[in-house]
Amino acid sequence: MWTSKVLPSSATFPEETEVDHSRCAADTGVEEEAAKVKAEVSGIFNRGVGIRLFTEDNIEYIDAASGTFNLALGYDHPSLVKELREQVGKLVHMSSHFTEPYVADLLRQLLKDAPAKIDAGWMRDITGSTANECAVKVAQKYTGATDVISLFLSHHGQTLFTTGISGNAFRRAEFPNASAGNGICVPGPYCFRCHYKSTYPRCDLLCADAIADFIEYASSGSVACMIVEPVLGNGGNIVPPPGYFKRLRQICDEHQILLIADEVQTGLGRTGFMYASTSMDIQPNIITLAKGLGGIGVPVGAVLMEERINGLQKHEHSFTSGSNMLSLVAAKKTVEVLSEPGFLENVRKNGELLGKLLQGLKKKHGCIGDVRGIGLMWGLEIVSDHNAPDSAKTTAIVDRAFEAQRLILRGSRYGFGNVVKVRPALVSTQDDLTEIVDRLSKTISSID
Repeated sequence: MWTSKVLPSSATFPEETEVDHSRCAADTGVEEEAAKVKAEVSGIFNRGVGIRLFTEDNIEYIDAASGTFNLALGYDHPSLVKELREQVGKLVHMSSHFTEPYVADLLRQLLKDAPAKIDAGWMRDITGSTANECAVKVAQKYTGATDVISLFLSHHGQTLFTTGISGNAFRRAEFPNASAGNGICVPGPYCFRCHYKSTYPRCDLLCADAIADFIEYASSGSVACMIVEPVLGNGGNIVPPPGYFKRLRQICDEHQILLIADEVQTGLGRTGFMYASTSMDIQPNIITLAKGLGGIGVPVGAVLMEERINGLQKHEHSFTSGSNMLSLVAAKKTVEVLSEPGFLENVRKNGELLGKLLQGLKKKHGCIGDVRGIGLMWGLEIVSDHNAPDSAKTTAIVDRAFEAQRLILRGSRYGFGNVVKVRPALVSTQDDLTEIVDRLSKTISSID
């Protein structure tokens, strides 16, 4: 198994414990200092090796965010680089009408590990946004219904429609057409900050049961589907508690609603399994994929579904570059690499290590209110006194890590949130993970 070559480097829920957050009170001028340091950065990245980026001056940075969370196999996985170079020399693009045999071959691979009943697919997208639009089209056409249920803090894309059904108002503020009239946003399973001021498991999954009330009283009476992320990534790496998805499936069945699993972030090994839908027993009718499907950053999207609901015609959802040869080659080789014996097992093993190391940071730094994640998808919730969200300090940590520790991280909600996301590529070694957490700890200490 190939791993990052440069250096020798299960879901958790909040504990009801008191933490001394005074140790993490923000220093005066933290934001100003971070901005000043950022302004001094020079150099342009021009090379990527494993999970590292290098500037034109050969200065090395560790990428703990997997690019824009789309580099499942790092920057230069040799198997993909070889296949893509060969394909560029033969054929880059032809009409999707002629790529259908290649699509069929890839879909057979993708469906091999898909959840039960998922036995068909659609590959005319190169981004998760339009893959999610495709999924909603499939649901609306099959059911004849209109409304789409999503969760607070969810993120389903950047198109006007997917912005409209995502759970963040600030992304819609300047764009009137991004307000989806048939979108219903409901409180999500955010245990650390429960919308209903309850505590798991005493809550008896109230956040799931309440969805039935939204269907009854807040919908148009015509609900086509519910779309959910197995882990709410952009919203703060929120991992639903055990039993949530089982309850969700029951509610959807009772109201004849299709369930869409948006696996743009969690799919293709990120959680230690090919699909989070399988390991978390979501039992979706439709799964959307993108990001990591391209392995080293090649744009590609896919929609997997039950054959019985697959009623779209080609003219109803197609894009110029959908199912182009480079995308198909990259996706095929990515699935092959992930399917190698021991690969996903290693992701699970390394995910457990990363979780333990990050939990250690929580004991050391009082500004970390919660550590949650699964596989190689983790988040640190940054808080001030009394567990209040501290987005300013979160931004300062991300900036300082880059400038002082040459560590690339990302904050939740496009910098409006208070979660530091730690999501290195699946090829990261244990030494890589140790180095990432060490640099992160030094960063937080410098701000405490």
